[in-house]
Amino acid sequence: MRRSAKFAAMMLLPVVLSACAASDEGKSITFTDDRGVSSQPFPRNYRTEVLSFMKTYLNNPVGLRDAVMAEPVERVIGGRQRYVVCLRFSARESDGDYRKPRERAMLFVDGRLDRILENAAEPCAGLAYAPFAELEKMTR
Repeated sequence: MRRSAKFAAMMLLPVVLSACAASDEGKSITFTDDRGVSSQPFPRNYRTEVLSFMKTYLNNPVGLRDAVMAEPVERVIGGRQRYVVCLRFSARESDGDYRKPRERAMLFVDGRLDRILENAAEPCAGLAYAPFAELEKMTR
């Protein structure tokens, strides 16, 4: 019986702590101030942030081909106004062959890279791409 009471107390602790962390208005806690559909700042360092992220995101960032990128544009994603940077590239497989070009959308919140969208067809529709040589020159 004593062990189950200890387990119940351990399970209740996160609930108690989360209640302490909640704000008076009942808003959730976030790491960035998500201003929703209000104006978002332009992501000034988007090229640097994209390169840094892609270096960790890709299993092998060496030897990418056909890398192109679209300038940041504002789009509504999940009901929120966001800047989106779209990429298209061909990655090298482990056997040395290349995949078909893949398109990815990078979402920015408050001027900083927030996450990547694997399915980028809708947010990247109609964008003009330009060569992104820095992505092709990445090393490990």
